[in-house]
Amino acid sequence: MPVTSAVSADGKDITIKISGRFDFAVQNEFRDCYHGIGPDDGVSFVIDMSKASYMDSSALGMLLMMREHLGSNNANITISNCSDDISNILTVANFQSLFKIA
Repeated sequence: MPVTSAVSADGKDITIKISGRFDFAVQNEFRDCYHGIGPDDGVSFVIDMSKASYMDSSALGMLLMMREHLGSNNANITISNCSDDISNILTVANFQSLFKIA
């Protein structure tokens, strides 16, 4: 599966792992990883990109929709383990001002 998620024992931390292409084809899988969680639930997310080989503009849009769903500026989302190419895409899109990039 290109998108998988793991929830911590206390339910307060969710890691979403992206494998292969992060594009429109995985939109439903990605959304399902956070859809039932609201901005007041106090959940932190990590988007693990260590296995992602590609990211397009639809993936940027999916990240923005996730951020909006989880409370915009109050959302606790970290994007981690990006390749150089994906890091460049995030930098050009100025996502470091919207997400924690690790």
